[in-house]
Amino acid sequence: MPDHRERLVGLLRPGTTPTGAAEGFLDLLGEIPQAGPPTGLAQRLMSTSAVPMIYERYWRPVLGRVAKGLNGPSMAGEVRIAIEALGLRPGQIALDVACGTGRFTRAFGEAVGPDGLSIGLDGSVTMLEKALAEPSPASVAYLRADAVDLPFADSTVDAVCCFAALHMFADPDAALDSFARVLKPGGSLVLLTSARHSDQPMRLADTFLGRLSGQRMFDRGEISRKLFRRGFDHVEERFSGVTQIVTGVLPVNIRP
Repeated sequence: MPDHRERLVGLLRPGTTPTGAAEGFLDLLGEIPQAGPPTGLAQRLMSTSAVPMIYERYWRPVLGRVAKGLNGPSMAGEVRIAIEALGLRPGQIALDVACGTGRFTRAFGEAVGPDGLSIGLDGSVTMLEKALAEPSPASVAYLRADAVDLPFADSTVDAVCCFAALHMFADPDAALDSFARVLKPGGSLVLLTSARHSDQPMRLADTFLGRLSGQRMFDRGEISRKLFRRGFDHVEERFSGVTQIVTGVLPVNIRP
């Protein structure tokens, strides 16, 4: 069976070395509390010691249900959608950006099997510690790093997932650039992020709540256009409440 931590190190950009002596995950941030200043209340709460303890069972499902509405997918449904959208196969490399407590990372590890690699990346020590406390497939490895400026070499992963995080990044466009850069030609991307209603006054209410929590509210169709501009095709979007799931594939001829 491959040494997945060594394999993870081999995917990093040349000259990148772990700076922290964390137990159980590679740490590229060291003493830095997080990759960048928090964008608002929601991100500040994520970095506390309390939220990771309730994140997977209560915090994310409850807030997700409010955001997605009654007809939106459950947490288990989100995981199924992500795996199907990415088309994960044994032996592939999957990257779960802003992995939190690792629910998607563990599921991806099952999908890619012992010869594959599922990488959970997050900037929060407390989130990663909670992820490590959960039983995981041997193909799972965790990394503490910047979720916007990914530390991987170009064209290194087969699939990128980023659920419930893009709208909290200070520079989401830079994050999308980074996602496209690390994907292999033919690789797949799946995102769950915010989606502001098109009609007034709902649109104003969405904007107000987003600003209050520090979360960016994207317009419907905005993320799809951003992916098309970065060369993705087969772009599809699915809306539920004030959320959207957007998928895309990087064509095999996108790079020389």
